[in-house]
Amino acid sequence: MSPVTAAAAKKDQKKVATKFTIDVAGPANDEIFDAAAYEKYLNDRIKVEGRTGNLAGAVTVARTGNTTITVTVAPGTQFAKRYIKYLTKKFLKKNQLRDWLRVVATSKTSYTLRYFNIAGDDEDEE
Repeated sequence: MSPVTAAAAKKDQKKVATKFTIDVAGPANDEIFDAAAYEKYLNDRIKVEGRTGNLAGAVTVARTGNTTITVTVAPGTQFAKRYIKYLTKKFLKKNQLRDWLRVVATSKTSYTLRYFNIAGDDEDEE
């Protein structure tokens, strides 16, 4: 395949929206994490092109029940997965949950909130 036809084939491919998911089921089921407040926090704080409140079709934040938050990014919009982790950690700090919860990447496009393993730390101290 010549370089000209390869570039044309790549141009014809449709761009797909990127979906990032944050699994908050564990802490939300234990009622120490408010998924609705977290969804609102993301809507208020996500910056698009350097401005907050500029989501307008480029980024959508949706909540599935009380277990999963999905951030969908339109094609052509620059958005890093790491930015979601940064905002999640800021939310946890703001709500004084950072000492008990951590944000762990489970796949290329998803995070989950997990409890720190405190039981394992006690054995190390002895």
